[in-house]
Amino acid sequence: MSVTVNIYYTGADGKARSFAEEMVTSGTVDAIRAAEGNLRYEYFFPMDDGETLLLIDTWTDQAAIDRHHASPMMAKIAQLRDAYDLHMKVERYISDEGGAPAGDERFIRR
Repeated sequence: MSVTVNIYYTGADGKARSFAEEMVTSGTVDAIRAAEGNLRYEYFFPMDDGETLLLIDTWTDQAAIDRHHASPMMAKIAQLRDAYDLHMKVERYISDEGGAPAGDERFIRR
């Protein structure tokens, strides 16, 4: 089982993109990716919304997320989020280790 958290950061005047750039250049993203239990930490920008940033963040389990939340990196993220005046929408998903149902396989090109 893994846990994926999608976080949509929304701001104004390009602040979401600037936030992501600072997260990368400060080394915070690399530190999060190196954390025990992190499987994925990637930013994406929706084509139809220039003021929103999507973070896809996947962890091995809730304990790994809890360690991340207790780490100094969370304080840095919160500080930057506030500095860029970003608001968040959060979605959380638990993986289905069984994979796609057989009926869905015909729609997946590998």
